[in-house]
Amino acid sequence: MKYIVKTVFLLLSTLFIFYLLLPEPDFPKKLPDSFQSNEPADQETPLRRGYYTNFERPDVLDYYLRQYKNISFLNIKLPTYRLNYPPEEAQIIIRDQTRSTFLEEIVHPFRESIYVNGFKPKEDKDRILINDKRWLQKVTVRYVASGVFARFTVGLLSIALFIWIFKEYTRLIKDMYSQSKIIQKSHISSGIRD
Repeated sequence: MKYIVKTVFLLLSTLFIFYLLLPEPDFPKKLPDSFQSNEPADQETPLRRGYYTNFERPDVLDYYLRQYKNISFLNIKLPTYRLNYPPEEAQIIIRDQTRSTFLEEIVHPFRESIYVNGFKPKEDKDRILINDKRWLQKVTVRYVASGVFARFTVGLLSIALFIWIFKEYTRLIKDMYSQSKIIQKSHISSGIRD
């Protein structure tokens, strides 16, 4: 049984390290039928871009989720999760003074993620008018990459921590089992004396 557990663990650990060493995807493609912002704040880094669009929030998020979910290696899709944040976090995560009505993160665990921030004006004074065209909302996409060395290091530390926790848990179960045997023997021996 020990051999099977060790073999399965070694196989899963190897797959996990292989997953961490896969190359990073490119920056997500621009939204269709959108206009890329040329505001200085949207051009100060190649890892953040702004788009004006008439897509609603579900359409925007589905578009980026589809791009991220379709990343695969040997036809095995990478695990992809969506995390929802309060819009107030946009000033910390995207950029200070970023206006927001929604903020979500699409993440590959232990790897890269993209933050999708949307601002849909509620008042007429805030409406978005670019090149004589009115847009429904502005979407800002921030790509957060992680270095291969950092991913590899965190992966190895996670595997080592898992091994340590597993050994401690196994030791605890064995100790509890041996204690229960001692208690049973003491109850049996005290019952014989009576």
